[in-house]
Amino acid sequence: MLLTPLHHWHETHGGRMVDFAGWSMPVQYSTIVEEHNAVRNGVGLFDISHMGRLRFSGPQACDLLDRLVTNDVAGLAVGDVRYALCTNEQGGILDDVLVYRFPNDYLMVCNASNRDKLLSWIGFHSGDFTADVEDKTVPQVMIAVQGPQATNTRTLLVPAEALEPGYFQAMRSTCCGEPAIISRTGYTGEDGFEVIASADRADHLWDQILRAGESAGIISAGLGCRDTLRLEAGMPLYGHELDESIDPYTAGLGFGVKLNAADFIGKDAVTQSRENSNRKKRVGLELEGKRIARQGAVIEFDGQPCGGVTSGTFSPTLQKTIAMGYVAPEQAQVGTTLQVDIRGTKIPAVVVRLPFYKRTK
Repeated sequence: MLLTPLHHWHETHGGRMVDFAGWSMPVQYSTIVEEHNAVRNGVGLFDISHMGRLRFSGPQACDLLDRLVTNDVAGLAVGDVRYALCTNEQGGILDDVLVYRFPNDYLMVCNASNRDKLLSWIGFHSGDFTADVEDKTVPQVMIAVQGPQATNTRTLLVPAEALEPGYFQAMRSTCCGEPAIISRTGYTGEDGFEVIASADRADHLWDQILRAGESAGIISAGLGCRDTLRLEAGMPLYGHELDESIDPYTAGLGFGVKLNAADFIGKDAVTQSRENSNRKKRVGLELEGKRIARQGAVIEFDGQPCGGVTSGTFSPTLQKTIAMGYVAPEQAQVGTTLQVDIRGTKIPAVVVRLPFYKRTK
């Protein structure tokens, strides 16, 4: 099992460790609800070093990325970060990624579970391009600081020029005096920032961030609340809402596709899926009661199956039971009453608009 640079810190500070995509990761320190509420109301600190970080450089790095992802890499300005999908020839999603542009290179951040798959995929398709691809995952630490107090925490950690990057912007600067990439990105539905730095400075950075956020009540948070936070924010998770059988438009991620840009792998199939009016749609559901619908639970309309649940939880913020899933287009309208089969019990559910939760700006 792979260990992040902060593994020892987690073990010695009460982190309950689990196997996540081959990495030993903290699922929680106190309770998921306590950590969730801290991020929604103050600030939380996450170790996300398991996320893959792939550096692209060389004369045709941009061309290679434009071949690999659905968004317009050539159109990125220096400092831009863009959400994109990697698709196969059939238009299925291999992974959802972030692409960062810097003056002389690019960075792709991918899901931990897909890093090896993507490296093989990139290696297979990079032969015609003069570009270098380096896996920077293991020698780096990646830390997320998330919540309404994250910006105040950042002012104590980074130099003035790194204080005001716009949302989905990044720059090479310093954090706590250490060389680092600072980006205004996250996966919780809150404002915040993420730091990428050398793995040998991981403990120093973590401790300094905890000190900087002390007055805001910062706490260490695990993957458990990261999942409830992203679900409230309507954000898809690979292996749940996304896989190679799902295309970007079915997933509701058409904003990450630029069909008028480069000729990415799977473009023809993705274009066809956009025109398919019969494709299923990703929807949000509010369920009666407190029973949680897990992945695979059947969604029904008038007693007949019409889709399936991909993620579900009891929302600590909304105090409601929520789920995401795919249903037939006829049942995807907001306000439609459905039923979810939870271990033989049909629970009423209503289709609601995503996201379930949206922060006040």
